[in-house]
Amino acid sequence: MKSESSIRTIAFLGNYLPRKCGIATFTSDLLQAVAARHPQSRCFAVAVNGIEGCYQYPDVVRFEIEEQDLGSYERAADFLNSSNVDIVSVQHEFGIFGGPAGCHLLALLRELKAPIVTTLLKPNADQHRVMRKLITHSTRLVIMTERGRTILQEVYQAPPAMIDRIPHGIPDVAFVAPDYYKHKFGVGGKKVLLTFGLLSPNKGIEHVLNALPEIVAEFPDVVYVVLGATHPNELRTRGEAYRLGLQAIAKKNKLENNVIFHNRFVELKALTEFIGAADLYITPYLDEAQSTSGTLAYAFGAGKAVISTPYWHAAELLTDQRGVLVPFADPSAIAREVSGLLRDGTRRKAMSDNAYKLGRTMVWSNTARLYMGSFEMAQQRTVAPRESVAARVQPSAA
Repeated sequence: MKSESSIRTIAFLGNYLPRKCGIATFTSDLLQAVAARHPQSRCFAVAVNGIEGCYQYPDVVRFEIEEQDLGSYERAADFLNSSNVDIVSVQHEFGIFGGPAGCHLLALLRELKAPIVTTLLKPNADQHRVMRKLITHSTRLVIMTERGRTILQEVYQAPPAMIDRIPHGIPDVAFVAPDYYKHKFGVGGKKVLLTFGLLSPNKGIEHVLNALPEIVAEFPDVVYVVLGATHPNELRTRGEAYRLGLQAIAKKNKLENNVIFHNRFVELKALTEFIGAADLYITPYLDEAQSTSGTLAYAFGAGKAVISTPYWHAAELLTDQRGVLVPFADPSAIAREVSGLLRDGTRRKAMSDNAYKLGRTMVWSNTARLYMGSFEMAQQRTVAPRESVAARVQPSAA
């Protein structure tokens, strides 16, 4: 269903596809979802280029920022002001903007005339000064977990009425049995475990590999699919050391017939097919403060039974029999829970059904509706004007 809005021009600022990172995927999907639901609104992107260089962006990207070039942030502010945008939607995470703690972004935000709605993809308690100023310059804040809301209120004294909790969007896919897609990947008749996403050491995949010998002893037909290219930042600093280390663990554990590494960044259609083929999805991530995971949201929304470590997003999403939580870096717990779910098809199906049902509230069309509601509140200034918000965010004592 398409909805009317008084907002005519929206600029989305962040990384953008074909740059290979989760922020780029999120920004691209959000823009497309809002544009599809609100065709009367003109949506375009301002993309941040990493130090690895420029990208062949689609036409919807109207301006490019060089990550470490302060002047390009100032020029981006001039461009956005001259474009008469109604809303600037910023996708923020520490590490994607230039300057100490990403402070170059502030040079852009403080010059903007339009209201700013900032999605905080990891609102942590570090980088206090930049986070406080980011809140000061924003008209509204979007978070994806209740823990994120708590941090904004308790650590940064952000006004509660300024904060919107909106779930990470997901593709609206049909619920299908895993066997439907398995033949496409040569795993027909196998029990398929899946982890996908850009590889880096904080993914914790080694702990699944160390759990597999115990799982394979009971279920010799298990295949663990590790899908994803190495994260560009990891590739730049340490090359393929992490992936090679994972392959070495698989070899040491004699898992050559039970582990498949797909070293590639997959487009949405192929990704949904990989997810569809999985009997169980595993996120063994090691960072407790991870407040959102697009990979978790995608697999969960497709109706996968999920086993995960209790990082913030997973701890909130997988309650009420919608998944299983295991301690961080605990192969024995992973083995126990994977084997338990593979034995108990009834429990696994109930978990899948519960996940898929909640996932319908997370599809991109609904997320776009919620974002437009946040944009409209920002435009109408139903929260205190930005000057008053700034006054309520006390300066850091540091």
